[in-house]
Amino acid sequence: METVSFMSHLFSPLALGGLTLPNRIVIAPMCQYSADEGSAADWHLIHLGSLALSGAGLLILEATAVSPEGRITARDLGLYSDANERALARVLEAVRKYSSMPVAVQIAHAGRKASTARPWEGGLQVKSDAPGGWIASAPSALAYGPGEEAPAALDRAGLAKVREDFAACARRADRLGLEGIEIHGAHGYLLHEFLSPIANQRDDEYGGGLENRMRFPLEVFDAVRSAVDPRKPVWMRLSASDWVEGGWTVEETIFVAQALEKRGAAATHVSSGGMSPKQAIKLGPGYQVGFAKAVKRATTAPVIGVGLITEPEQAEAILAAGEADAIAIGRTALYDPRWPWHAAAKLGAEVNAPQPYWRSQPRELPNLFAGAKIFQR
Repeated sequence: METVSFMSHLFSPLALGGLTLPNRIVIAPMCQYSADEGSAADWHLIHLGSLALSGAGLLILEATAVSPEGRITARDLGLYSDANERALARVLEAVRKYSSMPVAVQIAHAGRKASTARPWEGGLQVKSDAPGGWIASAPSALAYGPGEEAPAALDRAGLAKVREDFAACARRADRLGLEGIEIHGAHGYLLHEFLSPIANQRDDEYGGGLENRMRFPLEVFDAVRSAVDPRKPVWMRLSASDWVEGGWTVEETIFVAQALEKRGAAATHVSSGGMSPKQAIKLGPGYQVGFAKAVKRATTAPVIGVGLITEPEQAEAILAAGEADAIAIGRTALYDPRWPWHAAAKLGAEVNAPQPYWRSQPRELPNLFAGAKIFQR
């Protein structure tokens, strides 16, 4: 059967720097809050193993803390110690044994949203004097929500430590052979906090006007970019809007994306929100795609769109219209880990699937699994 991969935008290859994805479906990073002192556990082996068999073009590991104090919760995944590195190596070894899917990592610092309980345990801030709590750090000593303990404002030594923590985490990721590095600059976490005037009220060169507010995130990007193999793609995820009056805007996002591109960013992953509990997000199918479209029109590096993209035809239409270069799915992938299979079936394309699963293809479909010749029953 003649291959039809190039007939579908969603199932055409995409280059992120020196990495070529077999298709444009990206599994977005999704926190699991199931690590042990930052170390990946058996849950990660099961969870990531399942997603690695999905047929997507790229799997991005959940927000992975660059330091213990940079975790959202005490159970966040981290990559700041030798123990963390060994634990993640065990998981990746198993995943790679059965999947050829490229795996990237999102490296992150939670900023003022650190030291919280897991979502299913209430998700509220754990105060620094409570068991398992610590004092968060941020651009300014401004609490995320009413009644919360204010973070400590980072001084120059603190800024230098955070930069080096990101670089050290990136070096560990490089040693593990992770194929790409996404820097988390979205969802109200530390680097987004520097960008947004809601959280950044500094009066030094890292606060005030846009060029000052973007200075530290760009310094972190430079530190990460210089810490790893120059052929390895590095990019940033940005929140394009705070959804709060007087907050971060898509126009500012474009300015940062352009600056990152000049520094060698391989892509921009465009999300939104997370800066303030006052956010008024207008939810709907593809509600963030307009932000991705705006960034794509102003830059040349690939743009990853995300946000309630749940149907294959919807994803295909977004790419066909030039509104994004790749589609990230998060909760959709948790609900349906074989979503890329089903998308390929609807769009007449092929996906990579493990041989033990080939016989699962319905008889009425044309060849769905790349390389499959016989479907035993």
